[in-house]
Amino acid sequence: MAIKKLSIKPNTQLNSYRPYPTYVYKGFSSKQKKSNFKIYDIDCIREDVLNQFNTRKGERVMNPTFGTIIWDSIFEPLNELTKEAIVDDIKGILSNEPRIIVQDVKVDEYASGILLEITVRYRTNDLTGVIKLQFDRELGLISS
Repeated sequence: MAIKKLSIKPNTQLNSYRPYPTYVYKGFSSKQKKSNFKIYDIDCIREDVLNQFNTRKGERVMNPTFGTIIWDSIFEPLNELTKEAIVDDIKGILSNEPRIIVQDVKVDEYASGILLEITVRYRTNDLTGVIKLQFDRELGLISS
C-alpha cells in the first residue's frame, strides 16, 4: 500500500474575512440609547463603573461593600479629610476593576454637590480617558 503525502495550506481567504467586528468586552445597558441594549469595550467598562457610583455603599443586598460613600458625603462640608476619604473610596472601587488603571482623581465642590474628574487608562487598548461625574443633591448622578 502506497502512502500519499498531503500538504495542507492555510486558507487566507477565511482569515481575512470577518463578518462581525471583534470586541474585547460585551455587555448590556439598562439605558435605551439605540434600538438595542448592547454595548462594547469602553462603553461597557464605563457602564460598569457608573453602576458602582450610582449605588450607595451598603445598599446592595448580600454585597455591603458595593457602592460609594459619596452619597453620604454630599451633605457634609468638603474639607481635606472628606476629600481624602472620597479619593480613597474612588481608588478602592476602581482598583477592583481589572480593565482600567486610575491615574488621577480630582474632587471639587460646587453649589449643590460634588464634582469628580477621574483620569483612567483602559488596559485593552492603552487609551486614556476622563470620567466626569457630578453628584448633585437634587438631580442625582450626572456623567459626561
